[in-house]
Amino acid sequence: MSELDELRAVVEGLAARIHALEDQIEIMQLVAQYGPAVDSGSAQATAALWTEDGTFDAVPTLRMRGRGDIAAMVDGGHQSLIRNGCGHVLTVPHIVVDGDEATGRSYALNIRWDADADRFWVARVSANTWRWVRTARGWRIRERINANLDGTPEHREMLAPPPPPPPPPPPA
Repeated sequence: MSELDELRAVVEGLAARIHALEDQIEIMQLVAQYGPAVDSGSAQATAALWTEDGTFDAVPTLRMRGRGDIAAMVDGGHQSLIRNGCGHVLTVPHIVVDGDEATGRSYALNIRWDADADRFWVARVSANTWRWVRTARGWRIRERINANLDGTPEHREMLAPPPPPPPPPPPA
């Protein structure tokens, strides 16, 4: 292999690594936008984080299908939460990118203000599983499942790492 071929291989490898990092960062930024968007009452900005037909399941209370349902949630019952003082804090998700799709898992905390006690309190801690897809407008949420960590085994299992891939077949 010539020096030029070696240099090309190194540059191609670096370009692939940079592309993978850019995907990870874009997805993390997407997730980071949710709390400020929903807690500012920005229904359209919140809904725009999803694909047009994306889903958001807040287990067990609410199943949203499409951007219209997500915007309606922000414009609806969510308004009383933010008027009384509420913050949605999402942790950095673990992300696995596979081409133009990605999956992940994380925590979400719903922190509320208690004016009578002059303090904040954690109203909800939940497990989240995510499915993202690359679109013409960048990464978007295809599916988010948000389930209370209330001792339900299935909710806790949402946080488990995926099984390792099978080992490659032995050489022939």
